[in-house]
Amino acid sequence: MKRSGLYSLPAALLAATLLTACDTTPRERQEMVRNEARNLDSLTDRAAARLKTAGNRAARFDSVSRLRNRQPLDAGSSATFATELLGTYAGVEQLTPVMIEPAYKQFLQQVRTRRNDWTQRDWDYATATYKRLNERLKVIRLDVRGRDELHIRALQAEFTAMETSRDVKDLRDAVNE
Repeated sequence: MKRSGLYSLPAALLAATLLTACDTTPRERQEMVRNEARNLDSLTDRAAARLKTAGNRAARFDSVSRLRNRQPLDAGSSATFATELLGTYAGVEQLTPVMIEPAYKQFLQQVRTRRNDWTQRDWDYATATYKRLNERLKVIRLDVRGRDELHIRALQAEFTAMETSRDVKDLRDAVNE
């Protein structure tokens, strides 16, 4: 039976203590235990300090993100961003059931191409465009072919995955600063 590292360390420590017990006095063994306890305390303190630092950085990242999200998007920039991402499909409110799936495809192609250069604010604009597409889909959904809707759902999942991936990357970078 293979034991995990968690159980093998105390077992090894116990075995070493038992083997040396014959050659040491109770006072010497007591001092050895004190030293090991001090070492464990030091390791625990260092780990706790690292966790506290990482937690503070994560909290700072979260507060900066919340502050950014409270600031409204600029309407002009939002329209420009939508035009860049949607091309000929930028008039989202006029999209028909036949045009909605190609609009999502165009949107995701542009997101895939540009996402590595985007800031968090750029992602906010992309998300706003994505939400507009989703709102339009809700209005015309009953007239969209099943195959197109299935493809749209896959594209939506891809966008959500890319956006979440960026959030996780930015959080990791903030914690590792």
